[in-house]
Amino acid sequence: MNTRVFAPAPQSWQADPYTLALRAGRGPLYLRREDGWLLPLDVARWCAEPDAADDTVLGRCTGPVLDIGCGPGRLVAALNRAGRTALGVDVTPEAVARTVRAGGSALCRSVFDPLPGEGRWQTVLLIDGNIGIGGEPGPLLRRAAELASPGGSLLVEVVPVEVDERVEVFVDDGRGGRGASFRWARLGPRALCTEAEGAGWSRSGGWEAAGRHFVHLRRR
Repeated sequence: MNTRVFAPAPQSWQADPYTLALRAGRGPLYLRREDGWLLPLDVARWCAEPDAADDTVLGRCTGPVLDIGCGPGRLVAALNRAGRTALGVDVTPEAVARTVRAGGSALCRSVFDPLPGEGRWQTVLLIDGNIGIGGEPGPLLRRAAELASPGGSLLVEVVPVEVDERVEVFVDDGRGGRGASFRWARLGPRALCTEAEGAGWSRSGGWEAAGRHFVHLRRR
C-alpha cells in the first residue's frame, strides 16, 4: 500500500512577499484563501527579541532543542546566546540568514528531509502556528516523534479556540504581491491532542500567555 507523505511547499515560503517582509522586519503579510479569508502574520514580532509569551516557551525547553519552522530565529538565537544547544530548521533562505545573523544556528531544509540528531532532540518546537506545516498535522506530528528523544517534549502553539481546519492558502502582502498556493492547517487544543494521540504523543499540560495558547506534549 502506498503511503502519501505530506510535506510543505518550500517555494511558497521563498516567494517575494515573505522574503521581502523578513528583510524589512515587518509586514503587512497574510495567509489568504482564494475566497478572501485572511490570517495576519506577525512578522514584526517574529523578527524582534523574544517577548513575555516566548519566555514561557523558552523556560520549558530542556536539553537540546529543535525549532521546526524557526523563521527569523528569535527563539533559537536566544537559546544559543544562553549557551544552550539549539537548531532551527526553515525552508526559507532569508529566514535562515536572519537566524544566523541573530546568533542562532539554522539549516535551510524541510523538516521532512534528513536532519542532524534524529531521535535525540529533547525538546521540539512548533511555535507561531507551525503545526500547520504541510497542511496535515498527523504526518508532521509523526515526524516530530521521529526527531524527539524517548520521553522528549513537543511544545506546540495552537489556536485559542477549538478549530480543526485544513486550507489552501498563499502568502499575500496586501498590496497585490502573492506567493504560490500551498496547504496549511489550524488546530485548537482538542484537535491537536486528538492528532497527537495517534502520532506517539501524550498531553502533558498546557498554558496561556499574553493571549497565546500552548500545549505540552510528551513522546510516549
